[in-house]
Amino acid sequence: MTIRDVARHAQVGVGTVSRVLNNSTAVSARTRQKVLAAIAELDYSPNVTARHLSTGRTMTIGVILPFFKNPSYMERMRGVESVLSESGFDLIIYNVESLKRRNALFNSIARLERVDGLLIMTYTPDDREAERFQRANLAVVLVDAHRADFTHVAIDDCEGAYRAVRYLISLGHRKIGFISDYLESKLNFQPVRDRFLGYYQALEEAGIPFRPEYHKQGEHGRRVARKLAHTLLQQDDPPTAIFAFSDTQAVGVVEAARDLGLAVPADLSVIGFDDIDLAEHWHLTTMRQPLFETGRCGCEMLFHHLDNPAAPPQEIMLPTELVVRATTAPPA
Repeated sequence: MTIRDVARHAQVGVGTVSRVLNNSTAVSARTRQKVLAAIAELDYSPNVTARHLSTGRTMTIGVILPFFKNPSYMERMRGVESVLSESGFDLIIYNVESLKRRNALFNSIARLERVDGLLIMTYTPDDREAERFQRANLAVVLVDAHRADFTHVAIDDCEGAYRAVRYLISLGHRKIGFISDYLESKLNFQPVRDRFLGYYQALEEAGIPFRPEYHKQGEHGRRVARKLAHTLLQQDDPPTAIFAFSDTQAVGVVEAARDLGLAVPADLSVIGFDDIDLAEHWHLTTMRQPLFETGRCGCEMLFHHLDNPAAPPQEIMLPTELVVRATTAPPA
């Protein structure tokens, strides 16, 4: 079965069938229905390779993200898939966990034309990388990252962290710790620094001195956070509340408190960030960010740029929300 058979059955030209397959608007509704009916009656499947050649597209988008198994990225990817499922585009996921891998990937994608567009999660391209993407005429949208010359979809991490710590202060806490990923890393994650800044600003506004010994940093993960919390909670003057960079780390803090015989929240309040499924299971107070929505919105904006390559970059900031559960209370 060929496109000519469809054209003959619908009594139209081959070009008309091609325009219908490529969703061209230069076909009347009546003619489009005739062609679609012929396709259904003949059970015609278009040759995908030929169609790609006719549109000049690979019909593939790429997603670059760190630590794919992290629950927050999995939820963002669910948002991406919700848009892709109706698009006819394929997806390539590039998992990046080292600076060397990131640099090699940024270089090769701009050069090899494997994808029509690219979603970059959390990583912010530097000036040289941004110029390379622009020279390659590659549509790029950033998710969970900020850069003025690229469309980006994100939250205000600083404001979200500020609100989390302000909530602890409103409960009466004055000794508040912070457990996070490393502030300075070769992978250059802006959200880590922004959440630290929100933590610091909330303390400063409340007249609470920042205590460096209350901030513990390490690789992201539940086990590492548990070890960091052990160190933090066994100080001579331990905090009465801990704000964690993520829900995953917050669960590690709760586990550490239990290891040491501390009751949560009677002896220690804990608040996380993200509101992943794990947070609800652990009844964790947290700052909810719209993970699914950032993935969905980022993918929609990428398709917008594919269809409108001259469109100016946009900044889309989505809201955060405090979700109060059972791990926070006034200090004893």
